[in-house]
Amino acid sequence: MRNRILKALFVTIIGVSILGGTAHAKKILLKTPIAFATRLPGLGTTIQYVSDRIKVASDGDIVLKVYEPNKLVAPFEILDAVSTGKIGAGYTTAGYWAGKMPAAPLFSAVPFGPEAAEYAAWFLYGNGMKLYQEMYDKGGYNVKVLLCGIIAPETSGWFKKEIKSAEDLKGLKMRFFGLGGKVMGKLGVSVNLLPGGEIFPALDKGAIDATEFSMPAIDEKLGFYKIAKYNYFPGWHQQATAFELLVNKDTWNKMSKGQQMLLEMSCNDASFNAIAEGEAIQFDSLKKNVAERNVQIKYWSDDMLALFKKTWEEVAAEEAGKDAHFKKVYEDLTAFRKGYDLWESNAFLPRAKAQ
Repeated sequence: MRNRILKALFVTIIGVSILGGTAHAKKILLKTPIAFATRLPGLGTTIQYVSDRIKVASDGDIVLKVYEPNKLVAPFEILDAVSTGKIGAGYTTAGYWAGKMPAAPLFSAVPFGPEAAEYAAWFLYGNGMKLYQEMYDKGGYNVKVLLCGIIAPETSGWFKKEIKSAEDLKGLKMRFFGLGGKVMGKLGVSVNLLPGGEIFPALDKGAIDATEFSMPAIDEKLGFYKIAKYNYFPGWHQQATAFELLVNKDTWNKMSKGQQMLLEMSCNDASFNAIAEGEAIQFDSLKKNVAERNVQIKYWSDDMLALFKKTWEEVAAEEAGKDAHFKKVYEDLTAFRKGYDLWESNAFLPRAKAQ
């Protein structure tokens, strides 16, 4: 009797082990082309941060194989490639899809918009992520979107000549991103959206007269200071910039709940790290630009900032009038920010003026 009991127990243990092995999540390989080179701090370094940590945290069950821009898929083709299943995932920013979905730039950067902490609050504790996924679903894209990086303010641009008034902007050829580009277009600038790797050659050859791209430490890597000696602040068009990890939805649905959570946790961790990294490394680049590279740091006058803001409000109204989802997202973000103003106007130093 004892032997039969032990034998039955042994068979049960083996059966549970087999079932457990069968139920164990399959290993996931996500080939992940990126829109920003991994040498760029806060941009490319963020997805490499995710890749390095998710492999360890998952004991090798999840591997994000990162491909530099244009090595597997061109930056502007990432969304379609992920949606069709050509690749498992892609790292980019939603502002690149403005031509496909007008609301997309609102999930990337908003002129005179929220700083990093407020933006993250809207994404994660407001309706931001819900509306973000809704945009892709309504657009017919078979993707799961994860917020996977936020960085601090950008510079307002690099110019070959000093900009003293709005008249100096007219006829300027400039690389400009997102909704800020629409503002500049209304002010007479000929706007061109180029991927990061194409900007310096265009600036060097005179195809463009000016450019904005990112924070000083990132712009430094691209060498803009060698050609354009006027660096303007503040980055009114991008007080914070958000980045996305797009995962093919079929692939996402095949992942276990634990794998999905690990990926979400890794992106949340990377977002916090991107903010910290970005804030830590800017001042050295600014000092070098002034002391060693003859760059002039310029701050827009109150009149110019007022003009940019007024023009942005016109652009926002026009975009909301043309696209229902843009209107829905912008109104939701605006409502969230009005609530946040009560907190911001009382909590921070120096005290901000209530809106």
